[in-house]
Amino acid sequence: MTNSRRCIAIVVAAGRGTRAGGPVPKQYRLVGGQSVLRQTLQLFAAHPEVSGVLTVIHKDDSDLFAEAAADLPKMLAPVAGGATRQDSVRAGLHALAAQSPCSVLVHDAARPFASPALISRAIAATARYDAAIPVLPVTDTIKTVGERGAVAETLDRAALRTVQTPQAFDLEALSLAHDAAAAAGIVHLTDDAAVMEWAGHSVATFEGETTNVKLTSAEDLARAAREAAGGGLASLPDVRMGTGFDVHAFAPGDHVMLGGVAIPHAFALAGHSDADVGLHALTDAVLGALGDGDIGAHFPPSDPQWKGASSDRFLAHAVGLVAARGGRVAHLDLTLICEAPKVGPHREAIRAQVAGIAGVPVGRVSVKATTTEKLGFTGRREGIAAMASATIRLPFTEDDA
Repeated sequence: MTNSRRCIAIVVAAGRGTRAGGPVPKQYRLVGGQSVLRQTLQLFAAHPEVSGVLTVIHKDDSDLFAEAAADLPKMLAPVAGGATRQDSVRAGLHALAAQSPCSVLVHDAARPFASPALISRAIAATARYDAAIPVLPVTDTIKTVGERGAVAETLDRAALRTVQTPQAFDLEALSLAHDAAAAAGIVHLTDDAAVMEWAGHSVATFEGETTNVKLTSAEDLARAAREAAGGGLASLPDVRMGTGFDVHAFAPGDHVMLGGVAIPHAFALAGHSDADVGLHALTDAVLGALGDGDIGAHFPPSDPQWKGASSDRFLAHAVGLVAARGGRVAHLDLTLICEAPKVGPHREAIRAQVAGIAGVPVGRVSVKATTTEKLGFTGRREGIAAMASATIRLPFTEDDA
């Protein structure tokens, strides 16, 4: 069943995260050079089926949020949360009241390792159910313990599941359930599925992910930082490289888009989308490493929906395909070839923008510039060319045997 409704993600980031310690709440702690919240926001901002991302924050965290969300696409104005998780989610739902009919995903800010494939499963579930949640089977034996610490009962784990986010809902149904719970004084339900259950709704389930862990304690953050320092790549032995090349001619205008950055110039670049030659080359490099066609196959210039489109969507899509196959982008290298404009003053901004789109640390992005010594079309200042390479790492599968 096709889901044609808009889907908006609510990221709940209003908590204080006291169990994790540290000078700032855990969602703003750095892991792998980026805050936990930024990594979480990137997941949804980069997903092609997510229309917008609404973050519920603590009223004192506006500056921290602005830094975490800087330059990310699809960001809606943040909303101040309440005293409980229920209050915070309800505030986010009220901010989206005018969006119905719409589906909504509710996700914990401290779960930065969800995959695009999991988000896709959540969105697909909204086409069939008013409420659906990702779950995993329980593998440990579970016992209830009495007041004195003695075992009271051993539970049948065959029927037990651990629950994750993003949880998927019909926006109107979830909003009504939250309002009814608040009116009844029910304020301490631990997730949105519990709110829907209390309101009498059936809650469906779909497959979760073992890697979609919630960072709760200082130990969780330290472990995540160690894995990020190692790149998390040791378990991905299939190393692949791809290359990309693109050219766009100059056209009338007052700026060019290069690597997601608008650079003032006497001309613009001509193209069906925003003609970002750098992001186009990077997109082809990632697709090449995957062996999955080229940018024209995924985003045909004959399709009017891509007219004037921001090219960050193209690179985010390609990176999402890597993640959907259980892989990671290890490195991106971009060379811009032009006589003008000067790339040097914008190099670090381009690196940061590409890193944000791809969801990798800035240290895994290289941006260079060169000229053709006034030879050829770039030497005559007729346009700009770009070369790119991408290194990705994937798990080996049975198909690789």
